[in-house]
Amino acid sequence: MKLSVQQIEPFDIVPGYHARIVHAASMTLAYVEIEANASLPEHSHINEQVVNMLEGSFELTLAGEKLRLGPGDVVIISPHVPHSGIAKTRCRILDVFHPIREDFVNKKVNYGSR
Repeated sequence: MKLSVQQIEPFDIVPGYHARIVHAASMTLAYVEIEANASLPEHSHINEQVVNMLEGSFELTLAGEKLRLGPGDVVIISPHVPHSGIAKTRCRILDVFHPIREDFVNKKVNYGSR
């Protein structure tokens, strides 16, 4: 199956975070375009997550530790680990999740509760 990421309709995970989602049999890929200064509230989930920085500067807070990410950086987030972030510039990130992010399937993301 061949897809073009640009043909996938984006949805807003939270304000300033515009994601184009691909679901495979056991994983979710989220191509996320982030506006400068947009913040992601602290949250956690059952999914293992691999953050792949494609473009920009992003500050990820992972279990209380601040990490400054730039193009080419990769971070693995274990299931249930609290994390948050803020885009220091306009960013593009590819997030890979295992298993599938069910809240991305139904487009009902709630980062207000962990």
